[in-house]
Amino acid sequence: MKKTFAGKSFNRTFLGMIALMGATSVIFNGCNRQIDKKESESLISINYPDAKTAPNTDDENGASDKRVIYLTFDDGPNQGTENLLKILNKRNVVATAFVVGQHAYGSKKQKEDMELLKRDPLIELANHSFTHAHNKYSDFYKNYEAVVRDFDAARDSLQLHDKIARTPGRNIWRLKNINVTDIKSSTQAANRLKQAGYKVVGWDLEWKPTSKMALKGSHEAMLKKVDSIFFNDMEKTSRHLVFLTHDQYLTDSDSINELDMFIEKLQKTNRFVFRKISTYPHINEILN
Repeated sequence: MKKTFAGKSFNRTFLGMIALMGATSVIFNGCNRQIDKKESESLISINYPDAKTAPNTDDENGASDKRVIYLTFDDGPNQGTENLLKILNKRNVVATAFVVGQHAYGSKKQKEDMELLKRDPLIELANHSFTHAHNKYSDFYKNYEAVVRDFDAARDSLQLHDKIARTPGRNIWRLKNINVTDIKSSTQAANRLKQAGYKVVGWDLEWKPTSKMALKGSHEAMLKKVDSIFFNDMEKTSRHLVFLTHDQYLTDSDSINELDMFIEKLQKTNRFVFRKISTYPHINEILN
């Protein structure tokens, strides 16, 4: 099935690949156009300029020269939620927490972390279901009406006012102009969520865990992936990248430090702005 994405930018030469320490240029095979030196400057370089707070002046179609990154964190409140909030406040960047209803009531610490999420102005809350499918995803998506009831339960119990949602265990998009299902057996359940008014948001890039539930790989590797997605125009919406990782991967000092450096170096390029998912292009339009 052909994926329906939002309009793409034709200016694919605006960004170059990330220059790591000692690297001065990257040659892309198959590129028949001469890339202007200014346009091919790397996003991440060894000589970081001073970080600046970018004003919220870019329109939703990315008319400014900034690329927009939406930091999203799933499965909270969970182990690592408090560490996540410390990083965000240290860097003064906004993010969206896709929270799970059962986790908000799972323990005294989770209840306390849920209150921290609610009170933090840098965070907006979105729906990641009530049960997280009990981690039995195939069975969960077979019962379309039960899926909708599960999301309704999370919305009501957590008092989530916006119907922005992310499906557990699936990278699914259901917006007015984006329709993507990673595992086709979940299609009907995703369609029912859309019919129920949910704006289902997946992701463009995920920072996955190791077997020990820590962030896998380095921040430099993730920066290269960000650059590659923008350069090759692989976002669902051009100039807008939805980034995903999970609260529970932020329990060890190395993972905390890697995420912190990832955000810091994105900031210091002065080429990106961070936004909450509620500002994603066309997300507030009425669903068909």
